[in-house]
Amino acid sequence: SIVAGLGWTFRDYVANLGDAAILSILGLLMAGAFGYCFSKGPAYTSDEVESSSFGFDYVLYFGCLVLSATLAFIEARFAVFHGWDTHLLIAALVFGGLAYRFDNRFVLSLALSTLAGYLGLKISGVDTLDSDRLRFAGFLYGAFLIGVGVLLHRQRIKAHFLDVYLQLGANALLLAAISGILERGSGWVYLIVLLALAAAAIYLGVRYRKFAFVAYGTLFGYAGLSVRLLDAMGGVIIGLTYFIVTGSVVVILLVVLARRFGRDE
Repeated sequence: SIVAGLGWTFRDYVANLGDAAILSILGLLMAGAFGYCFSKGPAYTSDEVESSSFGFDYVLYFGCLVLSATLAFIEARFAVFHGWDTHLLIAALVFGGLAYRFDNRFVLSLALSTLAGYLGLKISGVDTLDSDRLRFAGFLYGAFLIGVGVLLHRQRIKAHFLDVYLQLGANALLLAAISGILERGSGWVYLIVLLALAAAAIYLGVRYRKFAFVAYGTLFGYAGLSVRLLDAMGGVIIGLTYFIVTGSVVVILLVVLARRFGRDE
């Protein structure tokens, strides 16, 4: 919303000032935000660090969003990056560095999401019609995140960031699998992969007391299996009855599990 608001403001109110004025305003906003963070933030350490104030994280996040808007403006006006994929890669690297410097999970999530956008543009630029290529990139991206997260956790480099890597990695893997279950010929293969990943998420979530992964595995597995079953059965009445009965069971199961996890904790 902030980036969109900045773009709208520059388009409708500040555009007549010229590119130099717009870049100066963006530069001042970034300098103010990042200057505040570097002056008020604690020194870097590989361990977890408490935020210095409630607003600190939001100032850092604001600076990152302004940086993203600045890079987007430069690309739109001057095309210096020769494509949006380079702009996204630069933003992802800067966000990642800032996330580790200031121990900020929000910015780390922004960095990893931006990296996903970069990979998506890069792959689609090679072949926009090859959906299997995009899914394969999704599998690689999810596995990469989980691998990096586990490696950094073992090296004790911001070990508490592991959950961010696992959450995004698990969702990337499950989304890549579920997106292919209706493909002709290979749909059943994707369904098997999805159910295997869902089972692994549920098992590991229960073992390590992480309810979010139990929910991911249950919901993605249920959705994928339901799509295949309904595609085979057909019929509106049958579909509605199926969703009412099975959906209620899944919701009740998740509520019971959530309460049980809460009691155990």
